[in-house]
Amino acid sequence: MSDTTDTLFTRPRSPGAFRFDEQVAEVFPDMLRRSVPGYGMMLDGIRLIARRYVQPGSRVYDLGCSLGAASLAAMEGAADREFELIGVDSSTAMIQRCEQRHADRHPVPEWLCGDIREIPIENASLVMLNLTLQFIPLEQRHGLIEGIAAGLRPGGVLLLSEKIRFDDSREDDGMTALYHDFKRANGYSDMEISTKREALENVLIPETLAVHRRRLRDAGLERAQCWFQCFNFASLLAWKS
Repeated sequence: MSDTTDTLFTRPRSPGAFRFDEQVAEVFPDMLRRSVPGYGMMLDGIRLIARRYVQPGSRVYDLGCSLGAASLAAMEGAADREFELIGVDSSTAMIQRCEQRHADRHPVPEWLCGDIREIPIENASLVMLNLTLQFIPLEQRHGLIEGIAAGLRPGGVLLLSEKIRFDDSREDDGMTALYHDFKRANGYSDMEISTKREALENVLIPETLAVHRRRLRDAGLERAQCWFQCFNFASLLAWKS
């Protein structure tokens, strides 16, 4: 299945907030490549993290799996052992494409269309929230992380990748400006950048790294380390003792 170039915001879309619909699913790989600084390096890191931390006989969860890129990276990283992979997304379009794209993978992933807040986490050695938590309402984020922590095996890890903000307004403005420069360098026009930003307003709500670390600690996880950051995107790894 060939990937389509993201031109969604070069033309008017239906009014309202950003939605992970069929139109977005069709262009999503290109959108990620051109919109998320270091996305390829994030996936490379997931391969290494899975190689080290996926435990035989355990489960790996990809919560907000979209088209399954993080799932595939984890499967490749831990290909030498047996485990279950469960990918969850609330978008029917994304899950259908996952099933088509990865039908020949082994082990065969379980793709679930549903709300990640309602998925019980059990026997997990790796849980991934790769650019997902930022779309969950603020008041529901602690409960989600707490449930993940409870379902992790001892020695299991949570990978949390997010767009972040900064308390210092000058630092936040500077990183946002660099991020927009990144998008321009990847072919997006100022109109596309502005239109998408408006569509994501009040849908994607970033937080600071300090807030993420505190939430992870309060949920019972420890040693939350930032293993990757590029401009205003970062990824944390948190362990269960």
